[in-house]
Amino acid sequence: MPADSLSSALLPAGLHDVLPPEAAHEAAAVARLLADFTAHGYERVEPPLVEFEDNLLSGSGAAMAKQTFRLMDPLSQRMMAVRADITPQIVRIATTRLKNGARPVRLCYAGPVLRVKGSQLRPERQITQVGVELIGPLEAEADAEVILLAVHALEGVGVRHLSVDLCVPTMVARVCRGLGLGEEETARLREALDKKDAAAVTAVGGPAATLLHTLMTASGPAERAMEVLSALPLPETAEKDRRRLTDALGLLRAARPDLTITVDLVEHRGFEYQTGLSFTLFARDVRGELGAGGRYRAGVRPGVEEEGEPGTGFTLYMDTLLRAVPAPEPAKRVFVPHGTSWAAAGKLRAEGWVTVAGLAPVADAAAEARRLDCGHRLDGGTVTPLT
Repeated sequence: MPADSLSSALLPAGLHDVLPPEAAHEAAAVARLLADFTAHGYERVEPPLVEFEDNLLSGSGAAMAKQTFRLMDPLSQRMMAVRADITPQIVRIATTRLKNGARPVRLCYAGPVLRVKGSQLRPERQITQVGVELIGPLEAEADAEVILLAVHALEGVGVRHLSVDLCVPTMVARVCRGLGLGEEETARLREALDKKDAAAVTAVGGPAATLLHTLMTASGPAERAMEVLSALPLPETAEKDRRRLTDALGLLRAARPDLTITVDLVEHRGFEYQTGLSFTLFARDVRGELGAGGRYRAGVRPGVEEEGEPGTGFTLYMDTLLRAVPAPEPAKRVFVPHGTSWAAAGKLRAEGWVTVAGLAPVADAAAEARRLDCGHRLDGGTVTPLT
């Protein structure tokens, strides 16, 4: 390839072209996921790629501030931001444009997001997100609904060996507050727990050290973790987290006793704006998260739990998800020679063929079909396989 062509194909780090057949594979998977969501009563919305900075980064969107690209709008002379996550936009729509709509509000979405930098597990900076938000209800049934919907939709596109990791990212802070620890000690404990550093937990934890160490070591298979959690003397401030986790797990087990569920009682990273039960979705032998979701408050600043509407939902990451989805069967492509009528080609498409039309006469139709990656050609009105 000439040097100037190589330069034209060069893209910034973390960005790439999606080529055939991967682009079609992704589009088909997104369409099937959205169809499943809408079949469960979730209505699709499409927020814009760019919004005013102060709107996009308010409330729960503030958690993505460091990952957000900014630019100046030449029309309004106001700063704008490119979305790094779609959930805050859905929250904005639900709490403004649909403020007077009947609750609960069930919305679904799909679209690209752009981030300042990738991570070690996800180096891509532009990814496609697909997800749902359920805004209004506070009941555990809402938590169970979105988790079960995520599992059902993923299985529907062919993901196998799914597992759900439940967590309550607010539990540690509430335990610390209930035992009289200050914000500085809580922050240091949070860092130690994120690293699963038992020695640091013991050194920093003070009156909470034993309890937090037990929570950390109890994480694992759901039933074992809940057995430990149910026996712990939690302060009253953390009781509602324990009740919500217990209730939601009971609903999940009633609906899907076969589902692999784990519980991490001290997880917090990646759930900075969540205000309650949260979860991550994995598939065996697939690197990275398929998606994540959980509880939040719609339309308020992070941490102000007494205001706003309760909400829950999830986001699926198509870059990871496609590694878990079986590749589709190759399309049946038939070469339609120059001069074939539009009606004749249309009949083939109605029968399930992908038609590739010749735009000029050729001496060897079979060779031309092979060149255009067709496994068949139309010969005298009959579809003939290439030998």
